[in-house]
Amino acid sequence: MREIVVGDLSRLKIFDILKNLFVERKTGLLTIQGKETGEIYFDLGDVIHSKTQQMEGEEAFLTITAWRAGKATFKPDTFSKDKSINIPPEQLLLKWSYRKQEWDKIREVIPSPNLIFRLALQRDSQERHVKPDEWSVLALTNGMRTVAEIIELSGWNEFKTSKTLYQLVQTGLLEKAEDRRQLRRKRVRDNFFPTLERELKRAMGPVAPIIIEDKLMDLGEAKDFFPQDQVDYLIEGLGEEISNETRRREFVEAMMQFLSVGR
Repeated sequence: MREIVVGDLSRLKIFDILKNLFVERKTGLLTIQGKETGEIYFDLGDVIHSKTQQMEGEEAFLTITAWRAGKATFKPDTFSKDKSINIPPEQLLLKWSYRKQEWDKIREVIPSPNLIFRLALQRDSQERHVKPDEWSVLALTNGMRTVAEIIELSGWNEFKTSKTLYQLVQTGLLEKAEDRRQLRRKRVRDNFFPTLERELKRAMGPVAPIIIEDKLMDLGEAKDFFPQDQVDYLIEGLGEEISNETRRREFVEAMMQFLSVGR
């Protein structure tokens, strides 16, 4: 059966894709292709198997549904020999909802995997209990490694490592550090992102802030530390998201004019 292109997660919500497959009781394979590949198998609307390159089962499903970039395709009537998920869709979606709430809190503290954290100076004599998993992350946090590097070295998945970092920040053991590599790079002006968002809204409407955040994640950068040498890549990437050719040209021209004034 021919593969059907569903769309891109930068424009579609993963929940909307899943909802349609549940409601229409579809059988087949949903594939998300981004920096890595994730697969979710459906059998008459039930999720029966899910896998990424590192894991399978419920954890793989929850990992894939947290992705905010990647192309989604669906291949009808494709069956899985494996069955790693044995709970009904309602229960699986409830777990996804809890995980999403946790991610929302984590991303308020860790909006980009490019951020760096360091041990925080303890200004009181209060005793703090550190769990074994937290010690593992503390040992890797040296004020130089990025979150992405800590995830790779820990051997854990992104969620577990990010959640542990978040907890250590909340308890006051870690704090955000300046990236010495970023300090040597010239940053964009303070009014760059407000201007960028305003111009992209003119071209795409209220989804503009979400598209910008997704592109920042793709580049591995954060607004607070965004370097001047990545501006052209960001504008080019955002322009590719604008389907209307006239609006795309107007957006790029407006941003080039804005940048030329400050150069």
